[in-house]
Amino acid sequence: MDNMNLIETFSEFKELKNIDRATMMSVLEDVFRNVLIRQFGSDENFDIIINVDKGDLEIWRNRVVVEDDQFEDPTREIRLSDAKKIDTDYEVGEDVTDEVKLADFGRRSILNLRQNLAGKIMELEKDHIYGKYKKRIGDIITGEVYQVWKKEILVLDDEGNELLLPKNEQIPSDFFRKGDSVRAVVVKVELRNNTPLIILSRTSPVFLERLFELEIPEIFDGLITIKKIVRMPGERAKVAVESYDERIDPVGACVGMKGSRIHGIVRELRNENIDVINFSSNVQLYIRRALSPAKISSIRINESNKKADVYLKPNEVSLAIGKGGLNIKLASQLTGYEIDVYREIEEDDEDVNLDEFADEIESWIIDEFKNIGCDTAKSVLNMSREDLIKRTDLEEETIDDVLRILRSEFE
Repeated sequence: MDNMNLIETFSEFKELKNIDRATMMSVLEDVFRNVLIRQFGSDENFDIIINVDKGDLEIWRNRVVVEDDQFEDPTREIRLSDAKKIDTDYEVGEDVTDEVKLADFGRRSILNLRQNLAGKIMELEKDHIYGKYKKRIGDIITGEVYQVWKKEILVLDDEGNELLLPKNEQIPSDFFRKGDSVRAVVVKVELRNNTPLIILSRTSPVFLERLFELEIPEIFDGLITIKKIVRMPGERAKVAVESYDERIDPVGACVGMKGSRIHGIVRELRNENIDVINFSSNVQLYIRRALSPAKISSIRINESNKKADVYLKPNEVSLAIGKGGLNIKLASQLTGYEIDVYREIEEDDEDVNLDEFADEIESWIIDEFKNIGCDTAKSVLNMSREDLIKRTDLEEETIDDVLRILRSEFE
């Protein structure tokens, strides 16, 4: 192996890894000086000349001419007789500069040198990737699915860097194959065994926020501000927005004509329902908006323990709670208040609490109805069969049986 081959090897790394010229020169010189120290005990009297563009490498050794009988240090001194073989004009005390050939180091030293060079390049590349993605935490990355495993997906960016999308950072309905394009946000960058580990997420609220910035120019330009985002990935999200320009309707701008602007975001999030609401510093108004589409009759706020008691008409309770309690849960997270929903009590001596039917209806079925805000017989009967099927996780036959039992109570 000669100088040229070694430089070409480095140049290949340089082109592949995009290492800047100054760093490349520094690494090369550092590697060669380490070899000189191991070979000669010191590198102080050596000059290394590198021309990366041409692929040239020269190592020059500087030694002082001494009398043959005073020769002691072969690294820093040269015998007069040897100096005259180079040039007959040399005298004692003069400096002799001669070139050291890489081949003189021996095959093993050259192989070690090449391994050290490759190691340095790998370290630089890891540092480069770590630094690059550390600055990109919170940014959306578009990559290609390279490998799909049970617990995570390996994604390659446009430079071939490896990124990880864990299962718990994927939307439940996500399904990827090798070669698919995927968008996600960088949420974490860390070093594991000196190797950069870049974690992506599609479930983070930051991912939804960046999608809004990409799709809605007013948010990107700062005319509309996203105050807070809460979401249940793949199911539902609530986004509170605000504009300081009274001429701009923040909700209308985010949704677009007939939902044109938000449609792309919903599709990216696997049909996740997105409620966009106007932020307000008025807590009662903010909670009313957060519980949309339910219409609230009255609210009682307890500031000391951040609780809100919300009263609604019986037919609005199920809307406020949402399927599986999702709507009220997200509204609580959005507003920062623990929200409890209550039905406005109406005088109806004939109505019967569902718990009274425990001998005919199993308790877990009764709980399903309570989860959607129906705790009396008439609150269930006031809802349509289709609504009950849609809002609960019960079979149609089960709902028909319950309706039959409840109707018989009033016949």
